[in-house]
Amino acid sequence: MLQTVSFAIEGMSCQACVKAVTSMLSRLPGVTPKQVEVGSAEVTFDDAQTSAAQISADLSATGYPARPQEGTQSGRRAIGGCCG
Repeated sequence: MLQTVSFAIEGMSCQACVKAVTSMLSRLPGVTPKQVEVGSAEVTFDDAQTSAAQISADLSATGYPARPQEGTQSGRRAIGGCCG
C-alpha cells in the first residue's frame, strides 16, 4: 500500500541541500519525493518496500537528521490507472 508522510529534516539550509535530499530520496526503492523544501519533505512510499523509519534512518545517515512529523502519515491503496 502506498503511504504518504512528511518529515522534519535538520541540517538543510539552502537549495543545494534541497537538491541533495531530493536526489537521495529519489534513489530509495519504492520512494517518490512529492515536495522537498528547506527543513521538510513530503514523500510517498510503498510500504512493501520500505518504511517511514527506514527513510528517516537513510536521511540521517546522509547527514540530514529526519523524523516523521506527527499526524502526517496516510495510506491509500494503489488501484492502477489515473486516479485509480
